Amino acid sequence: MFILISGGCKNGKSAIAEKIICSGNPGRFYIATMQPFGNEAEIAIKRHREMRAGTHFKTIEKYTDIGEIDLPDKCSVLLECIGNLCANEMFSAGCSSPDEKILRDIKKLTEKTEILVAVTSQVGGDGIIYPKETMKYVESLGRLNSALANTADIVIEAVFGIPVILKGELPECLY
Repeated sequence: MFILISGGCKNGKSAIAEKIICSGNPGRFYIATMQPFGNEAEIAIKRHREMRAGTHFKTIEKYTDIGEIDLPDKCSVLLECIGNLCANEMFSAGCSSPDEKILRDIKKLTEKTEILVAVTSQVGGDGIIYPKETMKYVESLGRLNSALANTADIVIEAVFGIPVILKGELPECLY
């Protein structure tokens, strides 16, 4: 099963994703895609580690090429975050079509896992025209989010910490 969780910044996406993963299979993996650049990133990483404390996640820090990760069959995976992954593939790895590559990599992960919950961010809705390189990222992430939502079994939007179902049925653990 593939679940996509989207929403604005600091709207509870991670907490919802962790609740879903922690309600099932104890073989839990957390794929962390945020590269620790700067103080703000370090603070976010620390906050997410504290949130996961005691949940028995095995953390895998992988900033690009997530399809290469060797996982045991039928495990549970939380992938955070698609926005970081897209930026890493585009700017660090120099991939000209990160949305297509990430879609292939996520397909590989879904074939190995019992459940994959991916967290993403909503960007581009503010109507601001950014510099060309940033706009290329916004467009790529928009295409990627649309394609992921199309392939996901369940799509949830986090709104002020409340899971709003956009596709499929709300997992029982969220009632």
